Amino acid sequence: MKSELIVDVQPEEASIALLEDSRLVSLQKESRNQSYAVGDIYLAKVKKLMPGLNAAFVNVGYEKDAFLHYLDLGSHFDSYKAFLTQSITEKKNVQVSKMKRLPEIDKHGAVSETLSPGQELLVQIAKEPISSKGPRLTCEITFTGRYMVLIPFGDKISISQKIKTTEEKLRLRQLMESIKPRNFGVIVRTSAEGKGAAELNNELRTLLKCWEDTVSKAKTVSAPALVYEEKSRIVGVLRDIFSPAFESVYVNDRDVYDQIVKYVSLIAPERTDIVKLYNSATPIFDHFNITKQIKSSFGKTVSFKSGAYIIIEHTEALHVIDVNSGNRSKAATDQESNALEVNMRAADEIVRQLRLRDMGGIIVIDFIDMNKAEHRQALYEHMKEIMANDRTRHNILPLSKFGLMQITRQRVRPALDITTAEKCPSCYGKGEVKASLLFTDTLKEKIDYLTGTLGVSNFTMYVHPYVDAFIKKGIISLYRRWRMETGKRFKIMPDQSLAYLQYRVIGPDNNEIDLREEKDVNSSASKSKNRAKNRGNNHEE
Repeated sequence: MKSELIVDVQPEEASIALLEDSRLVSLQKESRNQSYAVGDIYLAKVKKLMPGLNAAFVNVGYEKDAFLHYLDLGSHFDSYKAFLTQSITEKKNVQVSKMKRLPEIDKHGAVSETLSPGQELLVQIAKEPISSKGPRLTCEITFTGRYMVLIPFGDKISISQKIKTTEEKLRLRQLMESIKPRNFGVIVRTSAEGKGAAELNNELRTLLKCWEDTVSKAKTVSAPALVYEEKSRIVGVLRDIFSPAFESVYVNDRDVYDQIVKYVSLIAPERTDIVKLYNSATPIFDHFNITKQIKSSFGKTVSFKSGAYIIIEHTEALHVIDVNSGNRSKAATDQESNALEVNMRAADEIVRQLRLRDMGGIIVIDFIDMNKAEHRQALYEHMKEIMANDRTRHNILPLSKFGLMQITRQRVRPALDITTAEKCPSCYGKGEVKASLLFTDTLKEKIDYLTGTLGVSNFTMYVHPYVDAFIKKGIISLYRRWRMETGKRFKIMPDQSLAYLQYRVIGPDNNEIDLREEKDVNSSASKSKNRAKNRGNNHEE
């Protein structure tokens, strides 16, 4: 299977698409300046205790208070609390490895006996703000690397269950026991399998340095304040999904390209050549046919092979998926076999959709009814098999007597929601559209303004592919005439993500030019002219 990773870096966000045999199977969007993301660590202050919920609301600086449950304090909370008091409150130079660990707290204890309003805590975002809820927090601080997860105040070594051989598990356990400092727990990840002591030790020292830097920063700030975040969110995402088995990684930004090359050179030096900088003027997602796949995959109705389709509905409490056979062209000889075949293919598409949209929480699937118990069991086994490759923690229940399958999938961030219905850029949803033939006149006016008034050249104007084809048709095309008339060099390129009458302009410095400023300037000039005219009329009177 051919696997490729495509990274589209824009000023506000970065999109990371995973292709398998040129088919989109995973899409992640990360804001380049996002706050309150999973893994961020804050120095926060307890605001209010809720004994009925056995939880506390904590101020981390977000518009809504974050939620911290008693069970999320961690079993080593007393040791953690003692360290914070000495290190942050009293400003002493305390090392975790030299502390005496205190007994674990009672699992059935009360938050009112453990926390107090105004108390300062070092907390980590466990779930991002979703809908009307604030972030969910944990006091069990973790630092995630490629090969391991470091847990301060713990002392346990856990090995990934995906590492099957007993010998390898024993080797990794003995190795970690010999290099990890006291009072630090470690979770060894699957990617550590077969790695040597030097590689694991280097990453351990890096994670320990992250902890020390976090504590040092916490001493110098006032709550609430951010004290730790990933240096690069894009590299943070790549850390979890990157595999040296990828055939290629394409990225359209030089700075991010350098970051990825540096990261790949650390984990797989022999594979740095798979990272390639994309320089073409055509949008990177258009070049790899990703834009079209996104628009066909994120609607309410998603079709798959032989005319069958699924309908996906999102509610506040759960996601509902309905399977329909549609007008299948290759129906089986009997209804039962036809239902089994459609359900099997639907299961493949549903698993793809779960990964694409990052759907979490409760998912209820209404499959086509099947009478035979062996067919229902076969569908259940097939779903478990294809969901095994999903890194997100999940649980699958067998089909109920009503033909419903229930899945729970860990939700740590809002589901990815991409609107595939476009608002008309001409009437803005009012139902009145200006003549589209005049759109070329609008583009010509914008080009004249750019080249004449602003004196800009070597810019690129992106338009809908249909508009691009119209402008460039013929031997002496509009595009060619415009370049001759202005005497400036510029490009017009198609962009599948734009609506029919939309456009955008990228300047020679690769920054988008906001042509709304032209309206503001013209409007101001018009108002000034009218004011001058009125003053003149008043003077004559």
